[in-house]
Amino acid sequence: MKKLLLASVLAASLCAAGLFANGGGEKLDIGLAMPETHVERWQKDGASLKADAEAKGYVAEVTYGDADQSKQNQQIEDFITKGAKLLIIGSVNEGVGSVVADAAKEDIEVIAYDRLITGSGDYDYYITFDNFKVGQFQGQGIVDALGLAKATDTKYITLFAGSPTDNNANFFFDGAMSVLTPFIEKGTLKVVGPYPKTSADKANFTKIATENWRADVAKARMENLLNNDAKDVVLDAVLAPNDTLARAIIEACSTDGKYDTTAKLPVVTGQDGEIASVKYIRDGKQAMTVFKDTRSLASAAIELADAILKGKEPSIKGARLDTSSYNTGKKVVKSYLLEPVMVTKDNYVEVFLASGYYKAEDLK
Repeated sequence: MKKLLLASVLAASLCAAGLFANGGGEKLDIGLAMPETHVERWQKDGASLKADAEAKGYVAEVTYGDADQSKQNQQIEDFITKGAKLLIIGSVNEGVGSVVADAAKEDIEVIAYDRLITGSGDYDYYITFDNFKVGQFQGQGIVDALGLAKATDTKYITLFAGSPTDNNANFFFDGAMSVLTPFIEKGTLKVVGPYPKTSADKANFTKIATENWRADVAKARMENLLNNDAKDVVLDAVLAPNDTLARAIIEACSTDGKYDTTAKLPVVTGQDGEIASVKYIRDGKQAMTVFKDTRSLASAAIELADAILKGKEPSIKGARLDTSSYNTGKKVVKSYLLEPVMVTKDNYVEVFLASGYYKAEDLK
């Protein structure tokens, strides 16, 4: 009986020390909290982050929050309980701040991954792509496809934005509008439906934002536009913030007689380089996407994590350090920005196939 009691006490002590924290006798080093799986890229991010962390000898675990901040918070608390030394968080929304604060109390470093964690002063690092430039590419894609620089007649556009809880949605939209606004002001381009000039116009931005980046929300709004504000015009373009929403918008347009063939579809933008949208671009249904190689982002994030854990000054290949642009509302965080790539029908083979991101059979 005494031996059994001693064994129980020893096991409890080992668990408290974190030696059994990861279920197999290994202590967790890096917790990877991704927001969701319904947008394809997050599944790739999670897998790449875990593989890159393990390649450097770290014990890593990845979870997906199903676009539910409460669920993600529980997952992150679990990482903290397991003794994680560092967390990489692609947050669902600002509600993640409470567990970021809990991590800070335990001296656990946090890297905000691709989504700035707003409203928090409890972390120091953010890694993402140059999201303003992503938006600029989307705006330029419309300008190029419609030939706006030389257009003499008025073209019609409607505007969509990403999730109102995702700070990146502001950067995407503002980047796009920085390119499109001169044509709107000149009268070459006319906005149909709500028209926020920037994301700071929250009353109108909320009207074009898409909750949790949900395709069904974007499709329903597009159908509503086609039956109301856009009923008496032919849309030449739709500013869509990512590929998932772009395809939903295109699907809605395809059921309207004005756009019932590929040639009649408006110019629709996107982002993320999802395989379904690459096929759409190949077939002329979607005008462009912006490729953010998540393999590079994951690799850079783990390079950053490795430097932080080893107490070294981070030096991330292919990323530039921005120490002034990204303010959480509580502090300016050190931000490492990677370069995005604009993709059209002219270069999709080079970008996706030649780089090995996709294989030729993926496009069948």
